[in-house]
Amino acid sequence: MNHYLVTGTAGFIGAATAKRLLELGHRVTGIDNLNDFYDVSLKEHRLQALREHQEFSYQTMDIEDFKGLQRLFENQSFDAVLNLAARANPVKSINDPNVYFSTNVQGTINLLRLMGRFDVRRFILASSSSVYAGHDPPFDEDMRVDHPISPYAASKRGAELIAYTYHYLHQINVAVLRYFTVFGPAGRPDMAPFRFVRWIAEGDAIEVFGDGSQSRDFTYIEDIVEGTIRSLEISGYEVLNLGGGRNPITINQLISIIEKQLAKCAIIHRTRRAEGDMNVTRADITKSKKLLDWEPTISVQEGIGKTIKWYKENRLLARRIRL
Repeated sequence: MNHYLVTGTAGFIGAATAKRLLELGHRVTGIDNLNDFYDVSLKEHRLQALREHQEFSYQTMDIEDFKGLQRLFENQSFDAVLNLAARANPVKSINDPNVYFSTNVQGTINLLRLMGRFDVRRFILASSSSVYAGHDPPFDEDMRVDHPISPYAASKRGAELIAYTYHYLHQINVAVLRYFTVFGPAGRPDMAPFRFVRWIAEGDAIEVFGDGSQSRDFTYIEDIVEGTIRSLEISGYEVLNLGGGRNPITINQLISIIEKQLAKCAIIHRTRRAEGDMNVTRADITKSKKLLDWEPTISVQEGIGKTIKWYKENRLLARRIRL
């Protein structure tokens, strides 16, 4: 049994990863600041499921709180740290860049400093496909990513770089995971899959930015979790794409998939495309296949079906979540 510190454990990816680690027989300490970036009731819903596991412990804590983290490291011994806490959403970062850097960069520095001090030698960093802005797809890990188009992307790139620094200084094994548009049950309510499922299911108008031709490499949460856990075996410093690796799905195609599975027609309200929003994302997952023996197994259609099933089973909660 290993003991893992999972930050952002009330978040979408954090909760799902913690759940799988517990199912595999490990011990998990989770921390989250439970901020109101999106509805806290959804975060509490995820935590409730984790609390059923005997080997799970939780503290409400911010990774920006160095002294709080220091007490945690003083009182517990970890085999690895999975930093899945982050301020997300490129568009929102434009209006509040400071908080993105304080969480995504300074929070990462705090964890790495303590890992060096307390001899923790394995680190997973959640990064993002947003760092690839300006490149033609498919995106591979060797592309130069020094022209971010949002503060969010810049903060993620900054976290990647400081992780390399601490790999060099303290021989910490680091896996930087560039996630591509993760979706699934209990997903983030600020993202299209959750919002579109709810709006179409409830007969409400859906908001589409632009003409809906922008496309994403949607990746189902269980596949993301599997890749994340496999990356715990990485030695050295590696950057890895975790994405669908298929032809990306346009927003209009996503709407059609949901309409078909719900047997309902969407009421579409189109608005102006947002600044900082990429037109297309598509992962080259050759490296992840080679180093992790990983590739996604769940299609967008199947994943949307699972998401709709969760929505129907949790409708009383899901329809009340603030969007």
